[in-house]
Amino acid sequence: MRSLRVPAADGIALHVLEWSREGVPMLFVHGFGNEAHVWDDVAPSVAPYYRTLAVDLRGHGDSDRHPDARYDYDAHVEDLEAVTAGLGCERLVLVGHSLGGRVALLFAARHPDRLAGLVLVDCGPELDPRGVVRIQIDSGREAEVRFASPREYVGVLARAYPAARPETLTRMAEHGLRREADGRWASKLDPAFRRLAAPGDPEQARAREATSARTLWEALERVTCPTLVVRGAASDVLAPQTADRMEEMLPQGRLAVVPQAGHSVMVDNPEGFRDALTGFVLADA
Repeated sequence: MRSLRVPAADGIALHVLEWSREGVPMLFVHGFGNEAHVWDDVAPSVAPYYRTLAVDLRGHGDSDRHPDARYDYDAHVEDLEAVTAGLGCERLVLVGHSLGGRVALLFAARHPDRLAGLVLVDCGPELDPRGVVRIQIDSGREAEVRFASPREYVGVLARAYPAARPETLTRMAEHGLRREADGRWASKLDPAFRRLAAPGDPEQARAREATSARTLWEALERVTCPTLVVRGAASDVLAPQTADRMEEMLPQGRLAVVPQAGHSVMVDNPEGFRDALTGFVLADA
C-alpha cells in the first residue's frame, strides 16, 4: 500500500491510499468521522483484480481541512472529480459508505458514463431518524475532546462500534487521531465539520434533510450502471423500505443485507461485507 496526496477542489489536497495500480480503478469513499483505513479489511480482497484506492474526504484523516469549512455535498463531488482526474481514473467503480455513499451517488448521477459500477453501503436518499440521533450523540462525545493516548480513544470507539473487533478499534484509533502540541491526542476530523453536523434547530434540520432527500432520489433515477445496495441487517440508518425502494428504482440494482452488522457494515462484519462486495464486483472476473 502506498500513500498519495492528490490535488482536489478549492486549492486543497486529499490523502489517498493505493493498494494496487493495475486494472479498472475502484475508489472507496468513507463516511462521516472515518478515514481511508476503515477499508483495510476489505480492499486487499479486490486489489488483485482492480486498481484499488481509498480517499480521505476533505476535513477527514490526512486530507486538508477547508479554511472556510466548505463541507457541502457539492464540494465533496468536486473533490472526487479533481482527484479521479489527477489519478487518471476515467472509468471506475465507486464504493461509498454513509456520507461517502451519498457523495458517490451524486457523482454517479453527474457522470453516468464514467461509472463501471456503484456500491452504496448503508446509505440512501432518506435516513432513519434513529440513526441520525445516535450518530449525533456519538459525535458529540468526541467534540473538542483530547485524549491522553490512543488507548483512551479506543474506549470511546468501543461504545460507538460495539460489534467491532479489538484490533479494528485499535487501528481506527491509530489512524483517526493526531498528536497536538501539548502531547495529547485529538480526532483528525475538522472540528468545524463536526459543528456543521450538529443538529441545531430541529425544523431547519428537517427542512435541509428533506431537500437533500429530493435531490438524492432524483440522482438515483439517473444512475444506469450496475449498482449494489448494501444494508446492515441491524442498521438504524438505512431503513428496509428505503433499501427496497432503491433496488426497485435502479435498472441494474441489487440489494444485499449483511447479517450481524449495523450501519458500519465493513467494521461490524468485514467478512460479510467482503462477501457481498466481491460477489458483486468479481462476478465476471
